[in-house]
Amino acid sequence: MARQISSAAARVAGARRPARDVQRLRREAPLGAPPELDRLIHERIRLGIVSALAVNESLSFNELKKLLKTTDGNLSVHARKLEEAEYIICEKYFEGRLPKTVYRLTITGQRALERYLNHMEALIQSMRPR
Repeated sequence: MARQISSAAARVAGARRPARDVQRLRREAPLGAPPELDRLIHERIRLGIVSALAVNESLSFNELKKLLKTTDGNLSVHARKLEEAEYIICEKYFEGRLPKTVYRLTITGQRALERYLNHMEALIQSMRPR
């Protein structure tokens, strides 16, 4: 029982490892092992941001906030994580005297979303009765 708890704790801790550690773990994964879900996109708000930007050229902070029904702080935190991964870009400027923040999906973000969707489709297909 203690061993199961330890391995579960290790998996949770592994989700918070720096990118270089995650890359090392992926290289060490056994051949033929199923790839891990992109945890960066898998979170609900971040998946919403990336999905919304995939079907729109750009969206403002307020448009995303309204669309995802979330708070300023929550959206800011999740958008920043996607920016750090270079999945989205953020442009800030003034429209008259009002500040405006606009987000766009990058090529890296488009590819990550495509991989994520392919992975989810494969999971769904593997669970369907034959």
